[in-house]
Amino acid sequence: MSGSADPAPPHAGAPAGRLKKRRDFLRAASRGKRAARPGLVLQALATEPGTVRLGFTVTKKVGNAVVRNRARRRLKEAARLTLPGLGLDGWDLVLIGRDATGARPFGQLIGDLRGALKQAGVLP
Repeated sequence: MSGSADPAPPHAGAPAGRLKKRRDFLRAASRGKRAARPGLVLQALATEPGTVRLGFTVTKKVGNAVVRNRARRRLKEAARLTLPGLGLDGWDLVLIGRDATGARPFGQLIGDLRGALKQAGVLP
């Protein structure tokens, strides 16, 4: 057995990458489509085929660090459960937490995500 282990393969259908740089978030905000729902706001920017990148943000207006982190974790989980089965290709998606994100029932949060994807034209 070799001394170097290969990294674990990504989950099947997992998003290709993450948006982490400010310029990527700003590009999605300025050029992308926007869809607002009670539990979240979605910014979607069409990119080259073969990539799907996700970004998550929750502003300080939502609450203290504990509240913001809870909202961000819920958005990540909703995306993890929803996006792989949709066959998305060629998008930068930014999910923005709102005041209601942390307390909204999880089923409704997933419904908000699906509705926002349809409204923004990501899903047919």
